[in-house]
Amino acid sequence: MTETTQHLAVALFSELLAVDQLVRHSLARVLPKGMELSHFSVLNHLAHSASERSPTQLALTFHLTRGAMTNTLAKLEWAGYVHVRPDWDDARKKMVSISPAGRAARDAAIAAITPLVADVAARVGEDNVRAALPLLRELRVKLADQT
Repeated sequence: MTETTQHLAVALFSELLAVDQLVRHSLARVLPKGMELSHFSVLNHLAHSASERSPTQLALTFHLTRGAMTNTLAKLEWAGYVHVRPDWDDARKKMVSISPAGRAARDAAIAAITPLVADVAARVGEDNVRAALPLLRELRVKLADQT
């Protein structure tokens, strides 16, 4: 890798880290009271899932430890946003699904963040957003392959 390529790579990742911080801060400000970004992420994932997920599957999806995912799921279960049940095939395991209250909380979060993300996308420009998505997806896939 040339020195120019190294500088370019560092600049790219510096921008990605800065955007990540700004996005997290902006979303946390508008999410419904008591909802953390990690809660929204899990609820959004479960809302799009066709089936239940195990805590281990969720931890792998979000690149978290099982302990961190267990903590998030415990908070979501306490709030009534997810159902956690034993796995009927292996009683040592659990399965997680989104509850109707969790779906409503996720929908409220989507309603709260949509004006923010729509405004940013409009200011950046639709063509720029369309152009950025393939690169960001490719970066995500390449980084996921390394873990």
